[in-house]
Amino acid sequence: MRKLVRMAFLPGLIVGVFLAFGSVSAKAEDSDSKLTVSGQGEALASPDMAVVSLGVIAQARSAKAAMDQVSEQLGTILARLERTGIAARDLQTSDLRLSPQYARNTGNLEPRRIVSYEAANTLSVRIRDLDQLGGVLDQALTDGANQLYGLRFEVAEPAPLIEEARASAVKDAVSKAKLYARAAGVELGRLLSLSEAGSVSPRATPMMEMRMAADAVSVAAGEVGLSARVTLVYEILN
Repeated sequence: MRKLVRMAFLPGLIVGVFLAFGSVSAKAEDSDSKLTVSGQGEALASPDMAVVSLGVIAQARSAKAAMDQVSEQLGTILARLERTGIAARDLQTSDLRLSPQYARNTGNLEPRRIVSYEAANTLSVRIRDLDQLGGVLDQALTDGANQLYGLRFEVAEPAPLIEEARASAVKDAVSKAKLYARAAGVELGRLLSLSEAGSVSPRATPMMEMRMAADAVSVAAGEVGLSARVTLVYEILN
């Protein structure tokens, strides 16, 4: 009886509570259920060009002597590459360094003594004819290159591969959405959004073979690939 009396004195509060629950319920009815899926696609092709990073490193008693030695050797390499037919636009210095070399620390408090200088120059070479790749590497080593920093294979026209990778990613996402909807016993509605999850990225291709041969450096190009990821959001009807 006491409980009923208290409720009778608070009609405004009771109405407010019912109104609050009514607004929450209406909001839940207005919101559509959604299904979010991601898809990934990849496109592979045989490469038609390569980019190799090579360089010269040398030490001398003076900074100028070290840099002169590196410049002379790299000049010889550049001249040979140009005679081979590598265009100037495909040759680029990617790193130039000069650093002092110190005597071994004997543990005393005296300042470290510079005993020599080390100079290095790195050249990035784009080779558009893969048949030249082994010969170009061999010639560069013969002309004084003593550093090889990396080799990657590329395709000159990646646009078709990018389109194929994106289409494959969408197809993968659509297939997943249908599978999930079927397994959950619901029906897919309209596609609410489609977004690319990041930029299209090349897939690293491992260097399958790289060994010194009698006449040239042997390499195997394998395949290069581009991968893409997309995210789809579907409306769920029931």
